[in-house]
Amino acid sequence: MELTNELITLLKETVNGGLYQLILSNARNKEKAFKVKIRPVMLRNELLFQETVYQGTKVFHENYRNTEIIPRIGNYLLQDFKQCEIEHTNKKAVILVSKKGKMTIKEKAVIQDLEERADAVWKNRPDMAKHERTGISLSHNRAKKYILEEGGAIPFLMDLGIQGKDGQVIRAKYDKYRQINRFLEFIEDILPALPKDREIQIVDFGCGKSYLTFAIYYYLHELKGLDVAITGLDLKEDVIERCRGLAEKYGYRKIRFIRGDIAEYEGLTAADMVVTLHACDTATDYALDKAVKWGAKVILSVPCCQHEVNKQISCQKLQPLLQYGIVKERMSALITDALRADILKVRGYETDLLEFIDMEHTPKNILIRAVRKKEPTAERRQEEKDKIADVMEFLQIEPTLWKLSESTTGQGIE
Repeated sequence: MELTNELITLLKETVNGGLYQLILSNARNKEKAFKVKIRPVMLRNELLFQETVYQGTKVFHENYRNTEIIPRIGNYLLQDFKQCEIEHTNKKAVILVSKKGKMTIKEKAVIQDLEERADAVWKNRPDMAKHERTGISLSHNRAKKYILEEGGAIPFLMDLGIQGKDGQVIRAKYDKYRQINRFLEFIEDILPALPKDREIQIVDFGCGKSYLTFAIYYYLHELKGLDVAITGLDLKEDVIERCRGLAEKYGYRKIRFIRGDIAEYEGLTAADMVVTLHACDTATDYALDKAVKWGAKVILSVPCCQHEVNKQISCQKLQPLLQYGIVKERMSALITDALRADILKVRGYETDLLEFIDMEHTPKNILIRAVRKKEPTAERRQEEKDKIADVMEFLQIEPTLWKLSESTTGQGIE
């Protein structure tokens, strides 16, 4: 099997200008990588191609020059993927690879004035100069294609004041729109960890106005066709009543909203995914502990107001740093979330700390993503526990999640 002249010509035309994105999918070996995205970026006045590789629950990024990216795409088609979708300013193309290695190319012209496309994309960005809006930007801040596409009217986004009746995003709500789509990208990454043959149980602790609760249901049920049941929990009765009314209005019969406290909630015995965004201080710890006890396959948490460690921390060697209130506060927040991630690892999760949204949009920008994996051996678990204990002793702290984990069996973390 080898690349055809037709394919080589198409790839050269694609990367030499006008590429929006290229997606390789239908992997031959999903454990190696189940998807690859390639898009142009301009870095230090040089045109490069950013390759994003999705492997399990991990995502890897690397930049290549145009002379390097063409052979990589070719090798992916020859060895790893059976499908390639190309989005270009003047064409769309799909490359299909049969079981016998035959490559078929299907192309479709896109006839649309580039300036009209730019004006449509930037309709809610009048602050952009016209010369900045025309053409397709290659910077990291260029208009991107979101999971919930702008221009398509989505009922819950309209009722929550994010979209207008025409489906366009309200300018003042654009940050919230980006935040919702960013979160759905995290959901997209962990899809392989969720069951496909039965109802998926999801709990959203501290759901608030339920921007993300409705977004998760819409994405998984409406767009992906999965059987999903979501429980949203919050302390505010008026918020819960409003969310119940909206769920009924949309016909989302498998979303229920309950008024209650995270620490005291006992309404479930098992869950597949637990979401907790901006649960204040130790409420995050109670949510994480319940998620583990329920055997949740996925945990997505954006902590908030990490006061506990800030009140406890005391370390003579770090005192020159801790004397500054703002430094102490930020260090304590980072230490809190790092220890939470480490404790989840001890309890059988593969855990990452990721940027949820740019710092300019919200200071609460760290997301803890934990995916259930094989339980560590008793020896390995004890080694990791000892490392955490050393850190806590050095800083004179004892986070709530550690205490909850220790009390699970009375004999330590299981």
